[in-house]
Amino acid sequence: MTRAKTVAGVFLADATSRLLPVSIPFRFFGAALVYHLLAWLALLAGSAGVPRFAGGLGWPLAALHLVTLGVLVMTAIGASLQLLPVATRQPLRSVRWAAAIWWLYTPGVAGVALGIGSATPPLLGLGALAVLLALLAFAALLANNLLRARGMRAVVAHGWAALACLLVVLATALALALSYLGLPLLERATALVLHLMFASYGFMGLLAFGLSSILVPMFALSAAPDERQSIAACGLAVAALVLAALGALGIAAPLLRLGAIGLGAAAVAIHLHLMLGALRTGMRRNLGRSLTLVRIGWVALVASLCIALAVQLDAQFAARFNLPTLFGLMLIVGWLLTFLLGILQRILPFLASMHVARGRQRPATPSSLSFDAALALHFACHLAALAGLALAVIADSASMAALAAGAGALGATAFGAFFVILLRRMNAGAAARPRTTPSA
Repeated sequence: MTRAKTVAGVFLADATSRLLPVSIPFRFFGAALVYHLLAWLALLAGSAGVPRFAGGLGWPLAALHLVTLGVLVMTAIGASLQLLPVATRQPLRSVRWAAAIWWLYTPGVAGVALGIGSATPPLLGLGALAVLLALLAFAALLANNLLRARGMRAVVAHGWAALACLLVVLATALALALSYLGLPLLERATALVLHLMFASYGFMGLLAFGLSSILVPMFALSAAPDERQSIAACGLAVAALVLAALGALGIAAPLLRLGAIGLGAAAVAIHLHLMLGALRTGMRRNLGRSLTLVRIGWVALVASLCIALAVQLDAQFAARFNLPTLFGLMLIVGWLLTFLLGILQRILPFLASMHVARGRQRPATPSSLSFDAALALHFACHLAALAGLALAVIADSASMAALAAGAGALGATAFGAFFVILLRRMNAGAAARPRTTPSA
């Protein structure tokens, strides 16, 4: 375990030297948790259309974008701005840019969600423009950091692949937004498939894979995953996305879609092998509810591929049991949201403790800053909401969807309370920190 200690120690030392001002990552995380609650409330408002949801303006689609843009991407930006400079051993080029991105992106997400929910295309267009500009600025910051990267080649490879996927996501999002304004750039069904694949499996999925190779071993106190295998998983995932894109464009669609599922399954198998190996060999075994959420997210990721295969093999069977909608649920809520919430409840106290620790001989522990009762309530509510939504889709039950959305909203409120209490304890600890006197 000497190697594991060395990897964790080097990472923590680099993290300490490259911490951003606490207001930068935490404003993204805080906004994500607000949008988390709003997403469940939007889903509750549109619960009648959830079981057979297949797109179109309205509150179910607004809830989807509140999750994807408001929670997943918002958190990804905050985490990337803090963690990638550590992984690449290069400081963030501009803290002011990071703050400006938040000020542009946060109201942009609100405009997109409100424009979709209220079926107001001009508002949707304005929000989409703000989101587009903010994400282009983020892409520029990310590219600048990756160009100067030193070390952690697997993380850098995932970062470049995620960045390429983000550009596809932005292009297809622009095409979809313009189609609602009567200015089609790309056939809507094609743009929709490309947007979903490159946003979920591509941008968010590759970022999750890359950052997991830092966070999971760090939390488990294990050695870093094998770099060659991690890069191989990244390459397989990119190849799967290329095949899926060609299939969406109508090139040998059935065959290429099956090939994409196969390559994606191989990438997931390698990644999970590395992650489970890190957990199995780590010095810290009991990671509690956060690890349970992460594992459930991994199961949902595998389930999404299995459902995608079933949809390709038997369209009638898929339609009978509403598998396309179930696929989206497993992909967005089951995998990405559940995984992210599991990671977030560990990384928030960890970052808070590092900020409080500056100038202290005895730093505050992450557990002392956390509020476990709120996390326990969130855990129960989130799993109830996920299971309830799955049953609502299979049974075509709007009332079940409404109950599930209510449970999700309660869980989101509990997670928000955990974050607020964490901030209060962090600020109290920072205020109690002894001030150093400048030498003469």
